[in-house]
Amino acid sequence: MFTKILIANRGEIACRVIKTARRMGIATVAVYSDADRDALHVEMADEAVHIGPSAAAESYLVAEKIIEACRQTGAQAVHPGYGFLSERASFCEALEEQGIVFIGPKPKAINAMGDKIESKKFASAANVSTVPGYLGVIENAEHAEKIAAEIGYPVMIKASAGGGGKGMRIAWSEAEVRDGFDRARSEAKSSFGDDRVFIEKYVVDPRHIEIQVLADAHGNVVYLGERECSIQRRNQKVAEEAPSPFLDEATRAAMGEQSVALARAVDYQSAGTVEFIVDRDRNFYFLEMNTRLQVEHPVTELITGIDLVEQMIRVAAGEKLSFAQKDIELNGWAVESRIYAEDPYRNFLPSIGRLTRYRPPSEGRAAGNAIVRNDTGVFEGAEISMYYDPMIAKLCTWAPTRAEAVEAMGEALDGFVVDGIEHNVPFLSALMKHPRWREGRLSTGFIAEEYPDGFAPVMPDESQRAALAAIALSASLIEANRRETVPDRLRSASDPLRDDWCVRLGDDYIDVRLLDGLVTMPFEMEMDIAGETLSVVTDWRPGDPVWRGEVGKQSVTAQLRPILNGVRLDWQGLSVKSRVLTPRHAELDRLMPVKLPPDTSKLLLCPMPGLVVSIAVTEGQEVKAGETLAVVEAMKMENVLRAERDLVVGVINAKPGESLAVDAVIMEFA
Repeated sequence: MFTKILIANRGEIACRVIKTARRMGIATVAVYSDADRDALHVEMADEAVHIGPSAAAESYLVAEKIIEACRQTGAQAVHPGYGFLSERASFCEALEEQGIVFIGPKPKAINAMGDKIESKKFASAANVSTVPGYLGVIENAEHAEKIAAEIGYPVMIKASAGGGGKGMRIAWSEAEVRDGFDRARSEAKSSFGDDRVFIEKYVVDPRHIEIQVLADAHGNVVYLGERECSIQRRNQKVAEEAPSPFLDEATRAAMGEQSVALARAVDYQSAGTVEFIVDRDRNFYFLEMNTRLQVEHPVTELITGIDLVEQMIRVAAGEKLSFAQKDIELNGWAVESRIYAEDPYRNFLPSIGRLTRYRPPSEGRAAGNAIVRNDTGVFEGAEISMYYDPMIAKLCTWAPTRAEAVEAMGEALDGFVVDGIEHNVPFLSALMKHPRWREGRLSTGFIAEEYPDGFAPVMPDESQRAALAAIALSASLIEANRRETVPDRLRSASDPLRDDWCVRLGDDYIDVRLLDGLVTMPFEMEMDIAGETLSVVTDWRPGDPVWRGEVGKQSVTAQLRPILNGVRLDWQGLSVKSRVLTPRHAELDRLMPVKLPPDTSKLLLCPMPGLVVSIAVTEGQEVKAGETLAVVEAMKMENVLRAERDLVVGVINAKPGESLAVDAVIMEFA
């Protein structure tokens, strides 16, 4: 067994590998760029080596710097995590030449499966079900249009060296093929240094289901069940679960056996994932094989009890797998939510900045039989950089059943406090309450179908409004009670506690009558809200960001953030501003004028911090609705900004290559 390994990665996956290595008694070496000088993985590792500037192309993607760090520290092996150099065969070969072990598959498997075009040819030869398509290299946009017409629309244009949704476009028409081809090639070149793309048939209403395989150097190969990864946005996974609510035992076995056969065919060694597209009739087609650890691997670990990072290390050290296929059992259900630094209310655009508050839910046993796990690479005060993937954490829950695991995830998300940047926790929290998600009726088009106009703040229903009013009033009464007990106040309250109150939630005014006249700690009181009597119980204290308690028979975990004369309540994807008023104050409040937001209809604003890739128009040009105005790149993704209506370009304030802040004015319209 190794005594020291280097992790050629950053963020939560580097921290994840360090945890397992530490448990195995293996010393660890972290590498870091300028932007990651104070990162969590640097602090956690036994040693750390600086490898260059912030840009990944000058640090984490430079194989020579990783190898030099191994020489400096005496690391015997390298775990690549995922992304960066994890699927680069040349990196694996370079390590082997230096006598350093790559904790992953051999170059043969990486070469065979790492290229999406070649992997499909290989899979077809190995009798693995594949999607109809053109596996050759596409020469130009005209060639792409011809092939798409032959395959039949819709088609998927994909970067051969792609991953993470980059270099991928769906085209429903000839016009979309041309634009999608150009964008896919540009993103592929920028992200992977390889602009080759291919085209295949797009399966309508598909599910994305993948099989986890594990193989050693002695010919033993097993599969560890499947993961449902259909909840995607821009072809990037958002939430995963294991097992899939869609597969039956026969389909699971067939997919698993084909995955094992493919792994054997390429002499696979280590953990790997075979991804499939599954249609509504449970027909499945090979998509690609990821020759590395997957982001969503924790859900498989939770239902099998097998530490995949540990197995990767043991296989790399030459050990045999200690279990066979018959020993693997799937126990319970696990769900993973990817916490991203992105604004769900602005079409999930990236958000960067400092985490002024970061309080994830406690790991371990939760309510009932659930277990909470949080894989993260940040801490309170850390900086979310524009240079890397916007992932903050991977929150996972396990429970005996899917319904319990989903319920536990909803509660954990409601208690996940992140301030200082925008994040997708409200969307994920709302997702856990979505009827279609809870029923397991999923497809890769779920988000586009259920949120066609983007994710907007969820409006509370009648029962939620009552609960929110109770939470807001209880917090106000507890805060007032605390103030009254502060010693040496100039004046103490002498009047009895008022019975009648009005809670303003957004634009709604909710009348509340207290049925008890005493504030105690822990707080316990009955309230009449819209004619319904609700008991409210909580041990919340002023200053706590999370309110936990019971409203009626419902267990509630909500977040409270102070605002002017009130609090903002976040719960189950809701985000509502509340103010507690006396009836007379509420009467006057209704008369206050509403301040309207400024008119920005004649401005093109930069929707996220990013780099201007191109400006597609000139001053004075007439533009039709839907035409491209500019392209802005953020966190390795190109975002096309289009005209929402017919217009005439007035003044252009930005130029290609310029870095812009969010809401910076790119151009003005006449």
